[in-house]
Amino acid sequence: MLLMLVAGREAARELSVFQITELRSLIGFCMFYPLVRAHGGFRAMATMRLPQHLGRNAVHYGAQYLWFLALTLIPVAQVVSIESTMPIWTAILAALFLGERITVRKSLAIVLGVIGVVIIVRPGVGESNVGQLIMLIAAVGFGISIVLMKSLTRTDPVVVIIFWMLVIQSAIGFGPALYTWTWPSAHVWPWVVVVAFCGTFSHYCMTNAMRYADATIVVPMDFLRVPLSAAVGWLVYAERLDLYTIIGAAIILAGNMLNLTSGTPARAKAAA
Repeated sequence: MLLMLVAGREAARELSVFQITELRSLIGFCMFYPLVRAHGGFRAMATMRLPQHLGRNAVHYGAQYLWFLALTLIPVAQVVSIESTMPIWTAILAALFLGERITVRKSLAIVLGVIGVVIIVRPGVGESNVGQLIMLIAAVGFGISIVLMKSLTRTDPVVVIIFWMLVIQSAIGFGPALYTWTWPSAHVWPWVVVVAFCGTFSHYCMTNAMRYADATIVVPMDFLRVPLSAAVGWLVYAERLDLYTIIGAAIILAGNMLNLTSGTPARAKAAA
């Protein structure tokens, strides 16, 4: 996801957000096809939950579009920091609709993560930025998408979930991408390929992770992208890495360590 962030920002210097998301899905499908074939081909991709796949991917496409848009408006560290409010929405929705328990340690891990994000972003300090609001809406969308994805893992294999993600999002974005289409230059094609690869297989990894642990365990680990993205913004784009970012990153890491030491997941104990 961190590599996709850098590649997406570079691609957005020349291409529209709609075009980037469409190429991500189309090229990603070609990359993912060997796994589809290894799991039985197109016939094996049948699902009884197509409406849920449609809903999940419509929400995810919208959130992804806003994510790429925010990437062109605000610093890298802010994009990922605000995105990290996603576990709040994920935890609440997972508890309401999936019956997941929010333990004291899970709650504390999320709270520490959010405190770290607030320290980094410092809302209310300086001028408000529309990019921050766009990213917050995207974070809510990602939270809804993850809960829907977790629900799908209960009935559909991971390969089926990613297959329908690529197919549905390609269909959703085809019209807007065609309307804004410009041929990518030779310089931007490598960045587009990186976006497609990382966007596809990071979701494959995330969906697999959801099979083995609650969403409220998996998602707070994603807070690790906050300090990493701050470092990338500083090293690659010369974005200022101040004391607030360092303190916030330390608090986020502390929350992650607390979450990771909260004990063996019940599913793993049962398997043992």
